[in-house]
Amino acid sequence: MQKIKSLMARQGLKSPQESMADLSPVENLRIPSKEELREMREQSIDPQAEQEIINSIEEVYFSNDSFDMVQHELEKLPPELNLQELEEYRDKLKRQQAAELERVTALQTNLQLAAVICTNARRQLSVAKEGFTEASLGLLANQRRRQLLTGLLKSLRTIKTLQRTDVRLSEMLEEEDYPGAIQLCLECQKAASTFKHYSCISELNSKLQDTLEQIEEQLDVALSKTCKNFDVSHYTKVQLAYTLLGKTQTAMDQLHMHFTQAIHNTVFQVVLGYVELCAGNADTKFQKMQYKDLCTHITLDSYIPCLTDLCKALWEVMLSYHCTMQWHEEHDKQESAPTPAKSDELVVDRSYVKKKLEHGLTRIWQDVQLKVKAYILGTDMSNFKYDDFIVVLDIISRLMQVGEEFCGSKSEVLQESIKRQSVNYFKNYHRARLEELRMFLENETWELCPVKSNFNIAQLHEFKFMGQCRSPSVSPSRQATSATTPSQEELSLFQQFLLEGNPFEMHIEQKEEETEDVLASNGYESDELEKSAYQDYDSDSDVPEELKQDYVDEQTGDAPLKSVSRETMRSKKKSDYNLSKTNAPILTNTTLNVIRLVGKYMQMMNILKPIAFDVIHCVSQLFDYYLYAVYTFFGRNDMYESSGLGLISSRLRTTLNRIQESLIDMSAGVHGQAEDRKEKVPSPHLSQLVVLTNSGTLYGLAQRVVATESLVFLAEQFESLQSHLDTMMPAAKKPFLQQFYSQTVSTASELRKPIYWIVAAKAIDYEQMLLLMAGVKWDIREIMSQHNVYVDVLLKEFEQFNKRLGDVSRHVRIPLPVSNVLWEHCIRLANRTLVEGYANVKKCSNEGRALMQLDFQQFLMKLEKLTDLRPIPDKEFVETYIKAYYLTENDMEQFIKNHREYSMKQLANLVNVCLGSHINKKARQKLLAAIDDIDRPKR
Repeated sequence: MQKIKSLMARQGLKSPQESMADLSPVENLRIPSKEELREMREQSIDPQAEQEIINSIEEVYFSNDSFDMVQHELEKLPPELNLQELEEYRDKLKRQQAAELERVTALQTNLQLAAVICTNARRQLSVAKEGFTEASLGLLANQRRRQLLTGLLKSLRTIKTLQRTDVRLSEMLEEEDYPGAIQLCLECQKAASTFKHYSCISELNSKLQDTLEQIEEQLDVALSKTCKNFDVSHYTKVQLAYTLLGKTQTAMDQLHMHFTQAIHNTVFQVVLGYVELCAGNADTKFQKMQYKDLCTHITLDSYIPCLTDLCKALWEVMLSYHCTMQWHEEHDKQESAPTPAKSDELVVDRSYVKKKLEHGLTRIWQDVQLKVKAYILGTDMSNFKYDDFIVVLDIISRLMQVGEEFCGSKSEVLQESIKRQSVNYFKNYHRARLEELRMFLENETWELCPVKSNFNIAQLHEFKFMGQCRSPSVSPSRQATSATTPSQEELSLFQQFLLEGNPFEMHIEQKEEETEDVLASNGYESDELEKSAYQDYDSDSDVPEELKQDYVDEQTGDAPLKSVSRETMRSKKKSDYNLSKTNAPILTNTTLNVIRLVGKYMQMMNILKPIAFDVIHCVSQLFDYYLYAVYTFFGRNDMYESSGLGLISSRLRTTLNRIQESLIDMSAGVHGQAEDRKEKVPSPHLSQLVVLTNSGTLYGLAQRVVATESLVFLAEQFESLQSHLDTMMPAAKKPFLQQFYSQTVSTASELRKPIYWIVAAKAIDYEQMLLLMAGVKWDIREIMSQHNVYVDVLLKEFEQFNKRLGDVSRHVRIPLPVSNVLWEHCIRLANRTLVEGYANVKKCSNEGRALMQLDFQQFLMKLEKLTDLRPIPDKEFVETYIKAYYLTENDMEQFIKNHREYSMKQLANLVNVCLGSHINKKARQKLLAAIDDIDRPKR
């Protein structure tokens, strides 16, 4: 283009711009004709040839406008000019000039044509501008203005809506639609940020911020309401609202604070209500008291109702917390997987909420324990009635079960507080019961308490709790319900009472009155039984074959070959009648009261295991005192101490000494240490109405039987309770229980020997028998065929004893073990009296010894018809002594060494009587020295 411009300048041609400037207005513009344009196109040369010519032009010609081409060409001429070459060179330049000129001319023509086109276009655009553009642009401007105004109107309407949002927010808050209110508020804030260029928006933002704070306050109040009456939909709204605010963790912190406050406010209001109600005035001083001080103003009458309401209220709080945890567990399971952008934040929130809730379980239960502990220790319960105290233990036991299900706690705080109250109460209660037992024993006439033949302690109301198969932590008051609906036992308390009810509402429910049907009328099950018993007296049809035998050895089961007499069978039938008349156990009203008391003690122990040892120790004292009283009333006698029969075993003697030292207050009228005397009870005294010196009643045999056998029955009931007591006893204290059973309970039956021995010792006149035996001449010289009179007298005494025994049995059943002990004592005393009588003989011949054997055999033969006792006690004791008369000197010495059961007098008399017959004086001195050696260690 630079080359073209240079050539055009040298040729005097104008540029297109200059040509356009020189053009006259539109009216002077001449448009080329079609012929001219066609001629211009035909005159054009080959573009490629033309381009080659142009390219052959030297570059210097295009350098600048001041270039002198003539001078340049002249300087190029050689020194020697050649016309031909000059001509050729001149032709070349012409061709170059022509080609370049042609190109410039074509360009000028094109430029002129373009100028014409542009002129026409400008003319047409001017016409269009005048006709259309101004009107159209006016319309567009109006449209744009309309759009701007429409947008402004929408903005104003939005701002107006934002200004009126507080009305809708108030409605939503009244409807408790907290998520919707927060969502609306957040959307308003977002919308307000779009119009922040308006001055009114800043005020609106401040108003929305205040509204959000107000919503948070109401939301906190709504959150606190879930602490007592949990509602799923309500709590869901609250949690969703906090999620929208991004304050999930803050909500959980606030929730636990509200639960703590709810516990405090609840217990305070419950206790305050009862205190003000009992105070009977509107004194406001109670409202300003601390909760612990307020608990000390609860009266005894309102204690249990207040405790029940207190536990009910606390149950509602714990149930709400339990439901809260369930809601979060189910919510975490149902919630879909979070987006990656929020995953970490949600995981952190869930983990925080889970840990906070788990930690809150222990914290809330600890608060509950402390509140209930303050209530328990705020009142002295030592003067409570037993039933009321059991109710208290029942409620606390159920509360501890709630705590175990709530957070797995063993409720150490509650256990310690109720244990303190229980031990204090139980000491006073047990002390009063011991005094009561002493009063009963001192007023007891030891008459038979008629009970049914099928009587057992399970029929007593106090032992009903043992018949229920339940966990020890379940309260006794709910046993009947749990027994009828066993499926509910598998459900926890929170599952049972999730929708309705309360585990502490048992006292409001009407309980069926439980009646005891244990007493019989007049000692008989019915008049028909009594009548049939008499009618069956002479019938053998119902007698087992083994009873038709003379006797059956209890150890081997073998029976002798002798047939039984009619009299023996009738006597045995009488014994059977005594048993069939009523198989009811022998016990007194005092025994029944002791059994009931043991049931109450065990019920208390069953509810509260921590005091199990204290309770069992007190139970053992009840049995100890009863045993000691029976022994003191009926068994203590100096007569048998010198009998040498070993009536009191070393174990029984040890037990009696232990009871006397540990339980019996022997310092009557003597001032001793108050604490020591407080733990002991004065020794009981037998009622003056009980006469034990009347021979007509066999020295109070009926009373002795009732007293002794009631003790044996009591021991049997203790034996049946051993397994239950063992399960309740702490492992470290079980040796005490084992020792109590092995050294005390098992010795009850051993009291039969000393108690019934007194009857046996006085019922038979053994002194008369000795006097009769002293009048018999034993140094006879012929063998007698007739026994002595003293045998008949002794047998008559036994017959009279048997008759009197039957008389007693018509009033009080005499069990077979008692009958055996009585006969054993009588026979043993009779046999020892016989030996004593034989030992008083001064002279005796062989025929006299034969008479002794005859007398003894006659005694045995008649005796076996009177009693079923086999073998006859001390039979060998008499026979061996009689036969010892025939022993030689050496055998006699060995006899003395081996038979220590005989007294020194009896052995010495045996030696003296044998003198002259087959023992000389020297041998006599030797044998008497041996006897003296044996007796020396005893001195």
